[in-house]
Amino acid sequence: MPDTPTEAPADIVVTGCTALVHGAEGGIGFAEDTAVVVRDGVIDAVTSARAVADLPAAERIDARGQVAMPGLINCHTHAPMVVFRGMAEDLPIEEWFNDRIWPVETNLTDRDVELGALLACAEMISGGVTAFADHYFAMDRVAAATVRSGLRAHLGWAYFSSQGPEGRERSLDFALRWRDGADGRITTALAPHAPYTVDDADLTATAALAREHGLPVHLHAAENRAQTDNSLARHGRTPVGVLEHCGLLDADVLLAHGTGITEDDLPVLERATGRVAVATAPRGYLKFAWDTTPLRSLASIGVPVGLATDGAASNNSLDVWESMALTSLVQKSATGDPRWLTARQALDHATTQSARAVGLGDRVGALAPGRRADLILVDVTGPHVQPVHDLAAALVHSARSADVRTTIVDGRVLMRDRQLLTLDVPEILAELRTRLPHLLDRDHGRRVQDYDG
Repeated sequence: MPDTPTEAPADIVVTGCTALVHGAEGGIGFAEDTAVVVRDGVIDAVTSARAVADLPAAERIDARGQVAMPGLINCHTHAPMVVFRGMAEDLPIEEWFNDRIWPVETNLTDRDVELGALLACAEMISGGVTAFADHYFAMDRVAAATVRSGLRAHLGWAYFSSQGPEGRERSLDFALRWRDGADGRITTALAPHAPYTVDDADLTATAALAREHGLPVHLHAAENRAQTDNSLARHGRTPVGVLEHCGLLDADVLLAHGTGITEDDLPVLERATGRVAVATAPRGYLKFAWDTTPLRSLASIGVPVGLATDGAASNNSLDVWESMALTSLVQKSATGDPRWLTARQALDHATTQSARAVGLGDRVGALAPGRRADLILVDVTGPHVQPVHDLAAALVHSARSADVRTTIVDGRVLMRDRQLLTLDVPEILAELRTRLPHLLDRDHGRRVQDYDG
């Protein structure tokens, strides 16, 4: 590691760790007895522990027995939906939406959204997530929770065509007001819900707004094969074909799920390479008995795939560590090839590809000088990890989110030795519990939308 820190005092020096490093061609490697030097929210150097032995620093972290790696990124979630965790289980997607989730979402107040987002942020920090892409309602409150938590976030206010033009206008207004907010930790996107809830006229208008204002777009598309079949029957196009027809693939776009992407969609997506990315959340697909995102096909055309959890109402957790392990395992099953996805490939999806998926590929996703100091320290000394013969396999298949000891975002320590420093979980839960009876009421007979994917 040739990087040499400057002699000025550092804000943070992490010493004695094993560092996950990226090679020139994107390969994953590990450097022993390493130090990471942080100044002004940026990684100043990744060097040997010996090189910084006498370097003055405001804080020194002894990370012996730990792996320093880029913070995980949750590339698609609905953070406030942690308030609905476990209330809609063992159901097909139509009943899940129409009978359980969309009725209770009519009860949400702005404060409910904020409390849910705060609890979600605490969960993600605890699990080594340093950034998340959120797609929900009352997003000013999610932005406020992001500011309070210290996390990095890519936020979009979701809308349906049933809301009229006001929904689209609200999404644009939010995106413009919060773009580069929280000292640059918040980026924004336009957020139409999906091609089956947003009509072609709205999607076309969204594409025009994205081009006019230089905004990306984050939406659900081809979530499952049934949606693709229904789209073909109704429109003569797959959901991906609808997005191309409406001009959305001329913008930077993040597609959530994509388990219904077909072979015919691949040339369309290949034409959008460099602008399109996909987020995969495998645990929810297993619960809904869907296929999985075709990572191998997407890799063949250069489309990055980031890791995600979706909302905790369907996934039950915001554990991206679990998503990383499941992505590797489910891909082996889906392709019938035990060599795909390897642990190192899974780590690449969790770091570099996830950063690219949310438009932060030049800022985070690697431990390298000049990148923002978003990093985590993972304890690999536990009996469930030892002995370590292959560190990549140990991280993906043996380590757990609870092994994350320290979480740092933009050079600020958000969790130290498993202690959250920015959020008070008992306080959040105490208020949230008083609100749950009203929040979970479904007797009113209303829905925010009808699912007919």
